[in-house]
This record gives sequence, structure tokens and C-alpha cells, in this order.
Amino acid sequence: MTAPIALFVYNRPEHTKKTIEALQKNDLANESNLYIFSDAAKHQEATVQVQAVREYIASINGFKSVTIINRNCNLGLADSIVDGVTKLCNSDGKAIILEDDIVTSKGFLRFMNNALNLYADDEKVMHISGYMFGIDKPEEIPETFFYRVPSCWGWATWKRAWEDFEPDAANLLDRLNLSKKKYDFDIENTYDYSEMLQMQASGKLNSWAIRWYASVFLNNGLCLHPNKSFTNNIGLDGSGTNCGTSNSYEISDLKEDFSINAKLKLDENQMALQKIKNFNKSKLPHFYRRFVRKILKIAQKILLKG
Repeated sequence: MTAPIALFVYNRPEHTKKTIEALQKNDLANESNLYIFSDAAKHQEATVQVQAVREYIASINGFKSVTIINRNCNLGLADSIVDGVTKLCNSDGKAIILEDDIVTSKGFLRFMNNALNLYADDEKVMHISGYMFGIDKPEEIPETFFYRVPSCWGWATWKRAWEDFEPDAANLLDRLNLSKKKYDFDIENTYDYSEMLQMQASGKLNSWAIRWYASVFLNNGLCLHPNKSFTNNIGLDGSGTNCGTSNSYEISDLKEDFSINAKLKLDENQMALQKIKNFNKSKLPHFYRRFVRKILKIAQKILLKG
């Protein structure tokens, strides 16, 4: 039985159309129940675009069924996703999740359903990712592998895993500090996830994704990833929530198909981890500049004391 698909849309009709059209071309689209969660306008200026999105989604077909949930008030992306994923996991035990700017290859649904079925009873596996960074020489690592961080650009999970989602960022931050695993949480200091969690806890950020990662990490969970991406984020044009403008994470050559035939050993793949760390270092030099500045400040204080 195929997993239900949750699609979260807001005020971007053109992005939504591209996302739907790609999903309709998927091998298992006509066997999948699609649930579209349409958030209400946050302000008057968004009303026209929200209505345009709702008019479009009311006309789509190509799926086993299409259920539209039009929100009466604006929840915001984070709360809308948490609510929608919880509902589908409770009703169906699993869900595939997309946002309105995630274009998929034709093999995306087959890969996700295959993985969901294969690892359904493995408690340590908490998340299936459809996206993978444009890492160097992906053919050098297995076609699927485990990595500690979940990707939110086309993903899936089960009710058993989603029940461990902790919405309270302050609680997660306390647990992370007590665990003394900040270095590991930040991928050996190559990505400042802990700062994102601190921003979430202080109200400077509203992200379900950083809370989901922290929940997975603190439960010693693993996330299955493909070595080449099944998805591409077309929303890195400044039009989305929590997304700036960047082409560093865009994927032009998507993986079209792959069937998982056997389970992997439930360990993080070290070669894949190193490639991701190298990618992080190449794309986020500002992290290292901050680190160097901190070292220089400490050195300056020592010199002044001397």
C-alpha cells in the first residue's frame, strides 16, 4: 500500500504548478492519495495569490484521490507541516511530505515507498530523504546510505518516529547541552545547526526542520539518503519561507529511478559523511570565519593578560 502524500502550499501558484506537474509524472502517482494543505493568507497582500493557488489545486487530477484542506487562518509553514504530518501519520501510520517548491523526478514516489516499507520496523531509522546535496563523486558511495541529518526537501517518516518529534526547542537545546554532543550535532563543526536551534528557542526562527533534526539526533536516529537527489528545490529565489537566494543547493540532474533490494547496516556511512562535510566546508566559509574570529579574540585576551 502506498503512503499518503502531504503537500503544503501557500501563495506561489507557479511553484505549486511545477511541483504538481512533476509529481503527476511519478510512476506511483495514480496509486497515491494526495492531501494538499493550503495555508490562509497571513496579510491582505497575499490574498490574491493564495486564492490563485486554491483555484489551481481544485482542478488537479492524476492521483488515486485528492483531498484539499483549506486553512481558515494562517498557521505559518512550521505549524502547518507539524499539524499535517501528525494527522496523516495518525491516520495512515506513515507519510511522504512535500512543500510547494520541491520538484521530483519520476522515481521519487517509488523510492520513498520502497524505503518506507523496507525499514518500517527498524526503530533506529526515523526518516527517509529524497534530496541529497551535489556532493563530489557520488558514485563513490552506495546508492543509499545513512546519515544523521534529515533533509526536508522531499521526505517521509512513520508514526512511530514522528511520535518522538519534540516541538519545544528550549527543551531540545537543554537536552543537547546535557548530552555534550554539540560537536556531533554540528557535523564536526561544519554546519552551525546548534545556532539554528538556539535561534528557534529564542523566537528568532520558526522552523519545524531544526526541531525535527534535534529530535532525531537526540533519539540516536538515522536518516536514509540517496547518493544522488530525487528532488530539486526551485524556491531558492527568495520567494519561500526561511529560504534566501542561492544556487548552491540546486540539483539539475535528478536521479530517475532506484529500487532498494536489501537493508543496509544501521550505521552512518563514513565516506558519505566526509563528502557532506567537504560540501559544507565549501559552501559555508562564513562559519570558519566566525570560528577564526573567536580564536583571534581568545588569543588577544591571552596576550593582553601576558
